[in-house]
Amino acid sequence: MSESSIPADESRDEWGDELEEATEESAEAALEEAEVEESDEAAEEEAATVEDGEVLPDVDPVEEFKSSLRGLPGEWYVIHSYAGYENRVKSNIESRNVSLNMEDYIYQVEVPTHTVQEFKSGKKVPVKERVLPGYVLVRMELTDESWAAVRNTPGVTGFVGLSNKPSPLSLDEVAKLLAPEPTEEAKKTTTKAASGPTVEFEIGESVTVMDGPFATLPASVSEISPESQKLKVLVSIFGRETPVELSFNQVSKI
Repeated sequence: MSESSIPADESRDEWGDELEEATEESAEAALEEAEVEESDEAAEEEAATVEDGEVLPDVDPVEEFKSSLRGLPGEWYVIHSYAGYENRVKSNIESRNVSLNMEDYIYQVEVPTHTVQEFKSGKKVPVKERVLPGYVLVRMELTDESWAAVRNTPGVTGFVGLSNKPSPLSLDEVAKLLAPEPTEEAKKTTTKAASGPTVEFEIGESVTVMDGPFATLPASVSEISPESQKLKVLVSIFGRETPVELSFNQVSKI
């Protein structure tokens, strides 16, 4: 090797320093790149996990539903209908709402339901059951015109409350009737936690509802089904006794 190809001591030291700096910078850059990639991968994994619904924070569906109600226009009113005709009344109100150009005053019509398990052909089948037989909920701005449009709908027998000034439901009451039902997993957990020894009930016995839309309300037992651990109770709602099917662990003796 010729002398010209070998740097002088001073320049070699400088070159060595530069090489060391370059190596350190390269290592730092590589480390930063690796950290960025690791961070990106972690973010992707976190996003994927969130999409899978595994690490989402626990959210009370009832409270979430109540929050969604707060920004909606109008108030919720309860109307009487003939029992068994609730869905037809709902359809009739929605049709009249359009034909009478009342969309700016009548916003939403609902028939509260919940899911119960029924045996059909030896198998449990989920069935939608009306929570309040004979009642329909309407979210609306109450004016003389909107009141008449709803009141004169075929199948409607009146508003709950004073005839000329119906009483709107509170947010809590609406949430109890219309909030999404808990997931199957939540139901299993609740049932497991609430399960206990079989309780003996008698026809006509007074009980307190402990769970569901009618929690804390008094009721009287009208039917008992020991095989399915269910009973039917009569709950006084809006001045009328309404039959409701509940599990044994959803009521408490008084």
